[in-house]
Amino acid sequence: MNVHLNFDPLSKDEYAEAAVVATRGFYTDPFFVYLSEKALQRNRGLVFFFRGALLHMGPKAHIVTARDESNRIVGVSAWLPTGAYPPPIRSQLAQVPSSLRALFRSSRALRVGNKYIAAIAKAHPKEPHWYLLLLVTDPELQRHGIGKMLMEHAIPQIDEQGVASYLETQKEDNIAYYRRFGYELHATLRPVKNGPPLFTMRRAPR
Repeated sequence: MNVHLNFDPLSKDEYAEAAVVATRGFYTDPFFVYLSEKALQRNRGLVFFFRGALLHMGPKAHIVTARDESNRIVGVSAWLPTGAYPPPIRSQLAQVPSSLRALFRSSRALRVGNKYIAAIAKAHPKEPHWYLLLLVTDPELQRHGIGKMLMEHAIPQIDEQGVASYLETQKEDNIAYYRRFGYELHATLRPVKNGPPLFTMRRAPR
């Protein structure tokens, strides 16, 4: 399959398309399954969540899409470069409605989700860095090098700045994947007793 990267700003419809790809990629993610065990509710909530997250990352967000021959989005990476985290207050507030819409049917999901968000914010590094918020490939096309293509686009820019980069992942299997790009396990967060762990990873400046 011929896949290419696209760096153009996303249209309204493309934000929705990217959110669907992210939903497909994270549908069986341990954290989101824990947050919402009901399949239909989880699917609907994830679409709202990812669309809002991508749409309101802030003016410095670096979103790249991978596209197939028909220009269909098959992969997405979303970064906040140096100095862009946390996003402006306006962007953070703009994310609230979509987050609430994703979780409003369950007070438990809202309570648990807030505990994870608080733990993520507390653990976030203070040093200059690039922050990888999202890396996802359509499940039908995983193991075709799309994620690698997206990562290899960003890493030279990070190295050119001589800063660290940082990410979180909910899947322990992903630790080995990100190590291929120079990341190392930084911390294991357990915001909720008996809940799935959250792994933070850091890539040292080059």
